[in-house]
Amino acid sequence: MVTIGKLKVNSIVAGVAIIALGGLAGCGAQPSQSAAPSSAPSTNAQSPNSNPGTATPTSSGTRAPTPATATPSRTPAPTSTQTPTKAKALMKKGSTGDQVRQLQSRLKQIGWFTGKISPSYGDQTVTAVKGFQQKRTLSQTGEVDQKSWDALVEMTRQPTDDELHNRLTPGPALMKQGSTGDKVRELQARLKSIGWYSGDVTGYYGSQTTTDVKGFQQKREIPETGEVDRRTWDRLATMTKTPTKGELHNIKPKPEKKEDMKAAGLDSRCMSGRVICISKAQNQLVWVVDGNAKLRVDVRFGSDETPTREGVFSVFMKSRDHVSTLFHTSMPYAMFFAGGQAVHFSPDFAARGYNGASHGCVNVRNKQGVIWLFDQVRLGDKVVVYR
Repeated sequence: MVTIGKLKVNSIVAGVAIIALGGLAGCGAQPSQSAAPSSAPSTNAQSPNSNPGTATPTSSGTRAPTPATATPSRTPAPTSTQTPTKAKALMKKGSTGDQVRQLQSRLKQIGWFTGKISPSYGDQTVTAVKGFQQKRTLSQTGEVDQKSWDALVEMTRQPTDDELHNRLTPGPALMKQGSTGDKVRELQARLKSIGWYSGDVTGYYGSQTTTDVKGFQQKREIPETGEVDRRTWDRLATMTKTPTKGELHNIKPKPEKKEDMKAAGLDSRCMSGRVICISKAQNQLVWVVDGNAKLRVDVRFGSDETPTREGVFSVFMKSRDHVSTLFHTSMPYAMFFAGGQAVHFSPDFAARGYNGASHGCVNVRNKQGVIWLFDQVRLGDKVVVYR
């Protein structure tokens, strides 16, 4: 038994408490013994800090031992003089010109570059290119070769002259105050999914919708007209998913039965008790209590370099205003379940959608939803992460 303050607890619980008191690194820390899953995670899960393919075999590894009678050859084995050919850089740090402007503008369209477009390929551009390459499993050089450029062009449109030169000139309005119809419903539902619209979806573009569109535009360096032009719509569409019929018509979902949830692909391990049920395939978190779904929110996960672990875990620490000491980023309403990996609100996810990734944590972009969940979840509640 160990005494913490006035409480006497066993050594395992004490270890958890000491971690809680000292804080965790967050999103990427190696799992501690206290955070081990209650059942082993799937074999493809790994520590975000590990480097697959470079593990050193142990004495029980697969490398055959050198026979005791072996005599080293006096003639050294021939070595290859060939080195892998590095793809030719079309642009790299130090490059200048209109092509760099186009690169930055295209990266900006999908949330990888922020700030003013310039003709200079500096550190900020290097970082943006590396992030784009990492997300698309391209060589993370920070330089633009033909393969990286082709992938970027395929995902983006030709920038306008205004975009290339930071002129915030609004385009023709696709929707504005007074507009009505299904497209306005979709606009309001998409804004609502990321917290920029409240109340019922009406299909009428009134003063409230105008105010909310202005707020969305201001946050993303789009001309604040309150009208939806092509730039505004494209940015909103990349950040959100197509609304459901229920979201478009304010239909509140009925309480889900176990049979319905199983049919919808919810893991069977989520059907009993208090469970944060997280599907990587559906990018969805469902809070389930005794087989009843209480909350559904969109989530995103770690990249291939920093994957979110899979398996059955339990919440061992909660931190309302947590900040990662590894990455110095805010992790509000964090619920830790595996080492430094936690479910938490992500302002970046709310701003950029699925154009980014976490460092292994489960990001939630619905702030009100994660605040409500944080207040419901207790230490020891089960967490199931699966594909």
